Amino acid sequence: MAKKFSELRAKMAPESQARVEAKAQELLAEMPLNELRQARGLSQKALAEVLHVQQPAIAKMEKRTDMYISTLRSHIEAMGGQLDVVARFPDGSVKISNFSDIESEIHQ
Repeated sequence: MAKKFSELRAKMAPESQARVEAKAQELLAEMPLNELRQARGLSQKALAEVLHVQQPAIAKMEKRTDMYISTLRSHIEAMGGQLDVVARFPDGSVKISNFSDIESEIHQ
C-alpha cells in the first residue's frame, strides 16, 4: 500500500529531513523557464494570453538559450515575478541597474 510522503518524512531523522529540505530548496532555486512556468501553475496558453501572443511563441521562447532581457523580463512578470540581473563574483554580488528602466524606455 502506498504511503504519503509526509508520513514517511515525519519518520525520518531530523538530519535527514534537513538534507531533504536543503536539496528541495536547491532544486527550486534554479530551473529552466518551462519548469518555472509549470511550478507557478501556468499553462503555455494562459501565459500566452497574458503576454498577448500565441501559445507556440511561448513554447519557442522556453526553448531559447539567447533572448533579449526585455523579453525575459516580460515573461517573468507575466508569471507574477520580478527579474533582477545580478553579477556574481568571488568577493560578492552586484545587481546591474542598467536594466531596471527597460520597461519605461520601451513604452516611451
